[in-house]
Parts: sequence; C-alpha cells; structure tokens
Amino acid sequence: MDMVIVLFLLLPFVGAEWQVCGSSGNYTSNSTYQANLLLLSSTLPNKAVSNTTSLFATATTGDALDIVYALALCRGDTTDASDCESCVAAAFPDAQQICPYNKDATLYYDACMLRFSNHNFLLANSTEDQKSWITLRNNLNFTTGGDSAKHLLLMRLNSTAQAAANSSRRFITSRLGVDLVPTTVYCLMQCTPDLTPDDCAACLQLVLKHTIKSLDGAQGGRILGTRCSMRYELYHFYEGVPMLAIPAVNSTRPAPTPATRYPHSQSHPPAAAPPRLAQTTIQEQQGRNSRKRVVWIIAVVAPLLSILLCFICSVIWLRRRRKGKENLNDQVATNRPEEDELVWRLEEKSSEFTLFDFSEILHATHNFSKENLLGQGGFGPVYKGQLPDGMQIAVKRLASHSGQGFTEFKNEVELIAKLQHNNLVRLLGCCIKGEEKLLVYEYLPNKSLDFFIFERNRTTFIDWNKRRVIIEGIAQGLLYLHKHSRLRIIHRDLKASNILLDQDMNPKISDFGLAKIFSSNDSQGSTKRVVGTYGYMSPEYASEGIYSIKSDVFSFGVLLLEILSGKRNSGFYQYGDFLNLLGYSWQLWEGRTWVELLDASIVKEIHTSDARKYINIALLCVQESADDRPTMSDVVAMLNSESVILPEPNHPGYFNLRVSKTHEFFVPCSNNDVTITEEPDGR
Repeated sequence: MDMVIVLFLLLPFVGAEWQVCGSSGNYTSNSTYQANLLLLSSTLPNKAVSNTTSLFATATTGDALDIVYALALCRGDTTDASDCESCVAAAFPDAQQICPYNKDATLYYDACMLRFSNHNFLLANSTEDQKSWITLRNNLNFTTGGDSAKHLLLMRLNSTAQAAANSSRRFITSRLGVDLVPTTVYCLMQCTPDLTPDDCAACLQLVLKHTIKSLDGAQGGRILGTRCSMRYELYHFYEGVPMLAIPAVNSTRPAPTPATRYPHSQSHPPAAAPPRLAQTTIQEQQGRNSRKRVVWIIAVVAPLLSILLCFICSVIWLRRRRKGKENLNDQVATNRPEEDELVWRLEEKSSEFTLFDFSEILHATHNFSKENLLGQGGFGPVYKGQLPDGMQIAVKRLASHSGQGFTEFKNEVELIAKLQHNNLVRLLGCCIKGEEKLLVYEYLPNKSLDFFIFERNRTTFIDWNKRRVIIEGIAQGLLYLHKHSRLRIIHRDLKASNILLDQDMNPKISDFGLAKIFSSNDSQGSTKRVVGTYGYMSPEYASEGIYSIKSDVFSFGVLLLEILSGKRNSGFYQYGDFLNLLGYSWQLWEGRTWVELLDASIVKEIHTSDARKYINIALLCVQESADDRPTMSDVVAMLNSESVILPEPNHPGYFNLRVSKTHEFFVPCSNNDVTITEEPDGR
C-alpha cells in the first residue's frame, strides 16, 4: 500500500519533523536487531561527516534475519558538519520514540534524513520506491498566469533537476524567474551522491511527476524521499547564493543610475560650463535682432524635436516589448520534449489515458530483458511487463525511425486510445523519452492466433466453433476501425500474430493505428514507406504503395484461409502447383475439391455448406483488383447470413506464382510473420 503522506500546511516548515513507519515487522527489546541498530547509531553519524563534501553515508550491519540497512544524508547547503552529525545522531533515538520497535523507519528533518530497514533499499533499482515519500504543500496557490505559469514553472524546475543530476554532488540550488507570475521562485533539489546521473534524473522526474499531481499551482512545497528530494518557495530558504539562476524571459535590465551615467560624479551630472560674460559693445547691440531670430527658431524647433524624440522612444519601447513577447512564445513553442511531457502530465490528470514514466517501464520489463520479449514486428519489439500493483502489461517499443515529433505522436496516440471495441486490444497509455516512444497495452495471456493454428499439437485447442467466433470477432473489429470509430483506421499489417486471444479465446486485434502513426506525413491513399507483411499485403499496396480499406480486406481474406486450413500463406510450404495458399485454394475451388483445404482437425466438425461459404468469402476478399473485393460491412453481412447467395470469385491476387514444371524449384525459407518496413531512398 502506498504510504506517501500529503500534508497541507502553511509554510514555512521550520522545526518540523516528518516520519514514515514501515510495515516490514517489529523487533523486540534486547534483540540482535536492536543491538545492530545501536551499533549503527554510534558509527553512521560520524561516517556521514567523514566526507565533508557529500555529507552522506550508507551502512549494513548483521546478517540473515537481523540484518539492518541504513542511509543518512544531510542537506547539501549545510555549512557546519557538526550540525549534520548531530542531526543524524538525534534521528536514531527519535525513531525509537516515533516508530517504537519498528524494523523500517524513515525520518526527515530540515537539515538531514535517516532511513533504516531490514530490506535492502540501497540497491540501485530502489530509486523508484515512493513508499517513504512525504509531500508538504503550501495551501496558497498562484493567482495569476494560469496553466501557462504552471508550465513555465515546471520547465524551470525540470532544468533545475537536470542540473542537479549532472552535478558532482547531485545537489543544486536555483533562483528561477517565472513569466506571468510577478515573483521569484527559489528551489533546492538533491539526490544521494551514490546515484548515477541517469538514476538521479529518473528519481527527480518521478518527483516532478508527483509535483504536478500534488503541488499543482502551489506557491511552495516540498517532496521528501529517501533517494531524492525537492523544495521550492517564494523566499530564499537555503544557505548561500543560488548555484543556478534562470531569469524570466521578459526580464529587463535596471535603468542606469546617475552614477553609472556619470562615473566621475557621486550623484549628479557635471554642471554645465558657465556662459562667457557678454561685453556691452555696439556689436552686441547690433546682434540683438539676430539673437531674437535664433530664440524664435529655438522656440519652434525644440518642441518639434521633443515630439520626434518621444515618438522614436515609443517605437523602440514597443519593439522591445514585442520582441520580449516573441521570445517568450518562441521559448514555449520550442520546448524540449521533456518539458512538453510535463505539460502532457498536467492534461493526463483529467483523462483515463496514462502517461507512464520511462523508469516505470524499465522496471516493469526488467530493462527490456530477453526473457520478457514477447515478439518482434516491423513497428518494434513487444515486451511483457508487470506494474508495481501487479497488473500485467504488454509494451511495444516503437522503432526510432518513425520521424514524428512530440506533438504529432501525442495527438495520434490520444486519438487511438479513444478507440474502444471488444475486439481491439486496449491501449492503456504510452511513454516518451527522447527518441524512445513506447505504447502500453493490456496483456492477454493466451498469446496470438498463430501460436495455435500453425502448430499441429495445438490445433485441437481451437475447434470449429472457436475458429468461427475468432473469424467473426476479427471481422467486427475491422469493421469498427473502418466505419464506426472516431477516425478511419487502416491497419496495414493484419496477420495471425497480430490477433491476440484473451482468457476465453476471444480475438483482439493489436497494432491498429501504428501505420497511421508511422505515416502521418504520407499523402492519403499512397506511401513510399511500405509497412506490413509479405503474404498478407494486397497487390496494389505491395507493388505501388496504394492502400485503402480494401487492403485490410485482402489481409482478412488471407487470414481467413489460414484459419480454415491451418497452413501459412507462404513460407515453408508448397501447395500443389502454387507457391502460396491463395493459388492452391483457387485451384481446389475450381476443381470443386475445396474440402481438401480444411484443417484435418475440423473436417468432421464443420458442415459442408458452411465450409464452402467461408472459403467463398475468403476468395472474394483476396481478389486481385481492389474494386472486386467486398467491404468489411459486406463481409460481416455475409458471415451472419444463412441464406445470402454469394457471387463467384475470380482468381485471387498472386495467382501467377506457380512452381516451374521444367526445372527444380527451391522455395527459400522465410518466416511469414516477419513484418517488413521499406524506407524511402536516403533514409
């Protein structure tokens, strides 16, 4: 059970203490565990200050059931090592009072923190442990700027987190200017120094994720964790000057003082030179008229010059103001992906869609281990994973050549997540980190359809009734994608391995919408980037890159023949005079011996008329010309009707792929389930 504690308190937090008492059991008085704790209490405080740079220590004492793991860390701006030592030393007896005889306790002070446990939380993968986190929130919120101000603050907090992760001490203090909020924000972030930069960054990203949920819009707060922590306030709460300063975009330099204008004067500009004394001469009297004219000219010109000067100053001020706004807009428009991700997390709170943290996915899939690999497709490999709450997931790690930016990916994924149908695999959420783009799906335990229909020792698990349900379910799922969903989705890679089966053997189409994600820049109906599986591709798509809903209909027809026959369309087989299942099926249809096509395990179960009907529908779907193929609406109607008269099919696509009669012909071994991706030249 998550033990994160949220306290809504007025700041500041001076003198407060916070603790989390674990649930891993208790020890008894005078026990070995208590003796080990006493030993640590005498050694760990001094060990923490032995390195005055880090003020950090870990220790392990005892063995077996009485082993104790401990960690102590003092705040990075601590200037007196003795204060650190005293803080850690006081934490041990405090733990005895606050969490009496508890084997797992975490205590936070303003100057230090201590944790001890009988479980090894010192391992690297424990950086994601949020059970001992404490969140403290100012009950006052920012009143100006709205979501834009929150966004800009998160951007600067994210920059601070990066600086902390890349510092040698894994510690940083910062002064942050936030546009739209007329104040300065002071921040402190710290990780334990034994973490790598990547581990520290991952831990602080979790903190920021929690910040969005718990400190949204607060004027101050802190999140305290064993491995990392963060605090921000509207006042200078840490010791010393900030190590990092990020000004507001629209900040301007202060106007120069008189002293800076006139460096040789203390407060006033130099006095003007005194005028020369006029000589009362006849020449002066003669010049009076001339001076009158000069005075008249000055009286007229001076106001005009003043007006012109004011106009020029106004233009310069307006240009600077406009430039400042443009700089702010440019900064928001050119955010780094991780900053955009923070905004997406703000939106996530009001949605059922989940934006997973990359470290969560790494932990769930054991760093994408081979043992967790479920399969490989043209869009990327799929891994099995398990979330901390025990929920099993399937993670598709998209290939990095999609060419999409953050916004395109976000829009497409959110749209696909809204597609809900019983015969579609449910998309739970996604994750994006740099070039990594991950999709998280529900996990289905019965693997994929190809696992059953192509393996002789497993075909008996799916009799004709189950196959019929699977066929009709796939048809319904495709019809939803083509006609009834919020957007028209052309799958472009429908095949047996992309049909997953739930615990009741109901089919669910997977990988729908991925072709759209990968080809968002392609013109509608055609592409130079062919994604799909040879053997399932329609002729016009494989040769010319032209795709439509009829491309999926062709793939459905191939899949239907495979379900009926238990044979792959291409690969290791040679069917009569043909190199693929389509030509062989047509040959049997023309010879009216189509019963020979059926899987031996269902021959006795299926009625002859039903077998003919399903083969007829399959051949109509794989017609060479797209215009001759039915829509999925037509297919569903034909499957559900007992009396409809079906048209006779013409020969299917790829009908001309035959075995040579005069020369020995070898079929190269290839796996029919390998999805290919053809890239344009130069990519």
